[in-house]
Amino acid sequence: MRSLYFIINPKAGNGQCYKVWGEMEAQLKAERVSYQAFFTEYPGHAKKLAEQIADKNQEDKIMTAVGGDGTLHEVMNGIMMHKNIVLGFIPGGSGNDFSREFKIPQNPVKALKMLLCLAKTEPVLIDAGKINMMNDTEEFFINNMGVGFDAFIAYQVNHSRIKPIFNKLSLGRLVYVYFLLKELFTYKTTAIELLIDGRKHTFKQTWFITVSNQPYYGGGMKIAPDAVLNDGLLDIIVVHGLSRWKLLLLFINVFWGKHVNFPEVKTFQGRMISIQSIENLFVHGDGEHIDRAPLKINIQVKAVQVLDYLRYSKEADIKVRDLK
Repeated sequence: MRSLYFIINPKAGNGQCYKVWGEMEAQLKAERVSYQAFFTEYPGHAKKLAEQIADKNQEDKIMTAVGGDGTLHEVMNGIMMHKNIVLGFIPGGSGNDFSREFKIPQNPVKALKMLLCLAKTEPVLIDAGKINMMNDTEEFFINNMGVGFDAFIAYQVNHSRIKPIFNKLSLGRLVYVYFLLKELFTYKTTAIELLIDGRKHTFKQTWFITVSNQPYYGGGMKIAPDAVLNDGLLDIIVVHGLSRWKLLLLFINVFWGKHVNFPEVKTFQGRMISIQSIENLFVHGDGEHIDRAPLKINIQVKAVQVLDYLRYSKEADIKVRDLK
């Protein structure tokens, strides 16, 4: 069996991740499972920890992020250059969009039992996206990345003092809605030039562009309903040329993936994408602020080993029901 490593973000879910880990730790000790655990202390620490653990030796490992999608994002970026690492996830944040796609239980003990079961099986390879910034740095994403209004909202959410209040009230998903309403009537749209596999597209009055590897973002919004994690393609969503009130209506529909039926929403698929604008637009990767546009995005086909949630999703559903 692969060695088990857990990287825990104690601040995720407004500190609820401490409780999540406490329940997991009790279960691990009860089952006499050998493991090592590390706690993050500052933004970017999960990536650094993952790199250090991966570089330590060449043994096969399961590196499990315990936190939100931001924690998963950092851990994934820390292990991308190591082919002997399998990525796992225990949801402990407010968004947990990765777990939605893979139907990972929100209950930490149930999620851990699923993880321990899947740890005995062969992993599966999934795609990732790579963002190349103008300063010659690069960042990988596993869920999605965005440029424009949604990235601006993500920045506001992650740097706000009100997010912990929403989390305490178990309303973490609504914090995005709060900031959307707060910024909707002052945000200025801009023209964006989009290049997809060599084909140029220009959009005026663009609200945002999202490049997705899987359907969910922003705490359950189904932004790219047709995205598949292992199809070798990225799904691109462009929202442009609609009024502020209609944008609000669009965001109401995005939770069910119905926004793609709006005429102002354009969808594409591609492998190599560049985004340029005369404005210095915000950029997020998996909901984390990373840089400003312009930038380039490339698909990394079958670049990440994950526990075999995809093939075992039906069996996992049965196991989860049995655990209730």
